[in-house]
Amino acid sequence: MDLRYIDKKDENRKVVKVKDVSIGDGDIVIIAGPCSVEDAEMILKTSRFVKGLGAVLLRGGAFKPRTSPYAFQGLKNEGLTYLKNASEATGMPVVSEVMDPRDVEFIYDYVDMFQIGSRNMQNFSLLREVGKTNKPILLKRGMAATIEDFLMAAEYIAYEGNDNIVLCERGIRTFENYTRNTLDITAVPILKQLCKLPVIVDPSHGTGRRDLVLPMSLASLAAGADGVMIEVHPVPEEALSDSEQSLSFEEFEQVSKRIMAVKSCFSDIRGI
Repeated sequence: MDLRYIDKKDENRKVVKVKDVSIGDGDIVIIAGPCSVEDAEMILKTSRFVKGLGAVLLRGGAFKPRTSPYAFQGLKNEGLTYLKNASEATGMPVVSEVMDPRDVEFIYDYVDMFQIGSRNMQNFSLLREVGKTNKPILLKRGMAATIEDFLMAAEYIAYEGNDNIVLCERGIRTFENYTRNTLDITAVPILKQLCKLPVIVDPSHGTGRRDLVLPMSLASLAAGADGVMIEVHPVPEEALSDSEQSLSFEEFEQVSKRIMAVKSCFSDIRGI
């Protein structure tokens, strides 16, 4: 595997800064918010709630690639405005997905971190375009991607000059259908052995089941993940996308409390 820009040449790992948030410095970060931005009140209410429970980055989709062309595709430009307003009201940096190289310049001023979703992990034109910016990148693993595929996608971004990349394991497709995806927790220590980049885990997409978000979050952090990305919605049953995996406010509070309770002992568990 020919890694030239993200390879682990020494023990100094990459720390990615998203405004005043550091990812990869040994602390645990929580990224939280709804799958899709649905309206201004909902995203503001959610951002305030998750911040109060320890989340440091706000996630929310304005552009949503969906399997069906008839499913909710996001509010697009309107959704970006709502995200920006919520960020300014709470002080939380925003991470949101960009799907098209032609949108990078426009979206740039609305988000603090570009997300490259699973379906676009090997959209090489998009990877090159975000690589030309100075904006941090959250790169999600493709649903059928090997670890080598994943790392080489990150290399495409870094090749253009931007190595401020956070890798996100979000589950892969296997023959198992009891969960939406098979969450590959082994990818966390493997990725850290092979490259210098921070690694987080998305247990929401990784399982597709809200009841598995807590145990998979804790397992991911114990395996060495630098953080977790969790979907939260005021009323999950009414969510316009991914309702089965979104946590209610009460459920997120329980997950957050458990994460905060174990953070202090991670230095021993993880050998930091």
